Formats: sequence, C-alpha cells, structure tokens
Amino acid sequence: MPFGTTLIKTLQEISPTLRITVHPAQNVNDVPDELWSRCEVLYTNRILPNPELASNIKWVQLHWAGIESLVDKPLFAKPDITVTTLSGAAASQSAEHVLTMLLALGHQLLNLSIQQKKFEWPKDRWERFKPQELRTSTVGIIGYGSIGRQVARLLRESGATILATKNDALHPIDSGYTPKGMGDPSGDLIHRLYPAQALKSMLKDCDFIVVAVPLSDRTRGLINAEVLAVCKPTAYLVDISRGGIVNHDALIKALNNQKLGNAVNFQGQTTGF
Repeated sequence: MPFGTTLIKTLQEISPTLRITVHPAQNVNDVPDELWSRCEVLYTNRILPNPELASNIKWVQLHWAGIESLVDKPLFAKPDITVTTLSGAAASQSAEHVLTMLLALGHQLLNLSIQQKKFEWPKDRWERFKPQELRTSTVGIIGYGSIGRQVARLLRESGATILATKNDALHPIDSGYTPKGMGDPSGDLIHRLYPAQALKSMLKDCDFIVVAVPLSDRTRGLINAEVLAVCKPTAYLVDISRGGIVNHDALIKALNNQKLGNAVNFQGQTTGF
C-alpha cells in the first residue's frame, strides 16, 4: 500500500528497532526477493508471496475486511503465521450509510424525488408517501458484528425495536475490534438476539432489514426466495454485505411481485420500487 510519510513517521515512532519499507507493487515479482526474505510483518492489499519466498513472515495485515478470495492462499497455511483484517475499522462509516438508507427508504425520498422531477403531486400523496418512522419500527440486523453493532448504537435513540442474529447467540460479547465509544461490546443495545438458525423467526417481525454478515460458505445465498417469503410485503432491505449473500434474482422477483417494499445495496442503489 502506498502509505504517505506522515503515517510511516507515526508508525516508526512506536519503536526505534522497527525497519519499515514502503514498496508499492502490482504483483509479487515487483518486490525484490531480498525484501521478501527479510520481511516479518506484511501490510498488503492483495499481494501475497509464496511461503518459500518469504519464510520469515509472521504476521500479515490485510487492507480489507472481506478476505474470502484469499483464505486459501498457501502463505496462510503456515502454522506460525497470524492473519488480521480491517474488520471493524470502517464500522462507523458503514453504519451511518445504513442509517441514511433506512431513513431514505422509510421516508420514500427516491419516490418523492421522482415525482418532483415530473412536477407531479399525486392526489393520493398522503397515503402513498406515508413514512415508515423508525420510532414505531422493528429493525432486524442479520449479523451482529462490528457494523451491525454500530447500526444498533445509532438506532437506539430513535425508539426502534432492534433485533439481531448471531451465529453464537449465547455469547453476545463482541470479541473483535471496537473503537472506544462505538458499537455494542457487551451486546446490550438490542432488544433480542436470535441464533442464525432462527433468521426467519426474526424477519417476520421486521419493518427494516439490514444484511451485515461476512461472505462464507455458510452465508452464500443466505437471503433467498424462501427467506424473503417470510418478510412483510412492506419491509425494506438494506444490504451492506459482500456480493453473493443476497440472491438478487429472488430479491427482484419479490420486489416485482410486491412481496417486499424496496431494497438498496451498499452503494445506495435501489433494486426496485
């Protein structure tokens, strides 16, 4: 990663024994063998050397939270290596994006904007554009990790009923990275925590749904036609997760058949009306 001099200076001040080399590269061969051989800690975007090329590496810090495309790399098979990610580092920005989308959906800002551009003010406007307020809503968070917990913190003062799913619901404490004053380290901000197997039971009560699970073999295709079928036809879905978790064909079908209110993805793009 092409880190600037200010950041490197801050890192160097940690200890005079650190030797830090910034070497931007597009592929493994762009890094000299001599540098790979003496590297003990690697901060990288996606470039990973083969174990025989970098026998001294003990710690790899990846620049992303989602690393499903890298987990099978030979370097990670080394028994003495530690691999860390940026999971939790962007929780604040992601959670604020979710809150923005929840408010935009609930108050139908997109539909209002469309009508405004058409210079139309429908006669049934009071019913058509009636907002779904957070204070009278139930919000379900699928995946109670760093992003889901910060979403809960932002929602807590809105008056919404907050539900969430977690693989190990018997242990609500967050074991990941949480900046001070953020998230829900103890799992106290939600009204009910469901095990992942009870996803459908949670969704049937939700006015808003936030998808915030990591992509894995267990979660790939998790939000499918069967799951969407239990949702309220007025429910809104915000997908902040990796691609592959929400089955888009099933989602579009549910929207077209008016089995779901609306949905947006991570970029804020609407999937349907």
